[in-house]
Amino acid sequence: VVSSVGDLEKSSFLTFENLLNVHFISNEDPFPFQNMYATPHTLGIDRIVLAAGATLQFPNQNRLVIDAGTCVTYDFIDEKNNYLGGAIAPGLRLRYEALHNFTAKLPLLVLENPKNFIGTSTSDSIHSGVVNGLVYEIDGFIEEYKSRYLNFIIILTGGDTDFLAKRLKNTIFANSNFLLESLNQTFQYKIKND
Repeated sequence: VVSSVGDLEKSSFLTFENLLNVHFISNEDPFPFQNMYATPHTLGIDRIVLAAGATLQFPNQNRLVIDAGTCVTYDFIDEKNNYLGGAIAPGLRLRYEALHNFTAKLPLLVLENPKNFIGTSTSDSIHSGVVNGLVYEIDGFIEEYKSRYLNFIIILTGGDTDFLAKRLKNTIFANSNFLLESLNQTFQYKIKND
C-alpha cells in the first residue's frame, strides 16, 4: 500500500509489481466516511487516510485528528461518519524556520523545551513563542471543538507527537504511528468493500 502527498515517482514502485501487488491509495478508493469537504479533490490523501483510520478505530463518536508534523492538520469526523474539514497550520519546525527566514536577525534554532514561560533571551523567547504558541493553539482548537460536540475523542499523531503530548491540557490518544496504522486499516477496508 502506497500513499504520498509529495511528488512520488509511481514508476519506482511499479518495478515490484511482478513480485507483489502494489496499491496506491487515492481519492477514488472507498472510505468509511462521507466526505463533506467543499473541495474534496484538494483534500490531501494523508488527511483522508487519517480520517478513515479514526472512523474505523473509534466508531460512533466525534473524532478530532491532530497530525503534528511539518504542518499541523486538524481533521474532524462527526459521530455520523461525516468528514467536515478542519484546519492547517505551520508545525514546530516551520515556525522556527519562518522566524529565521522572514526576519533580519533572528537565529535558526532547533526544537528545545522552553526554559521558562517568559523568555529572558532571544533564544529563550523564540523557544517559548514557538512551543507554547503551538501548544496553546492546539488546546484552543480542542476547546472550541469540545464546546460544539459531545462524545469526543482527540487523536494526536505525527512526528512531534511525543514532544507535544505531555504539554497539552486535554486528554488525548497519542500515537505517533497512527497514520501508518490508518493506512493499513484503509487498505483492509478497501479490500472488504471493493
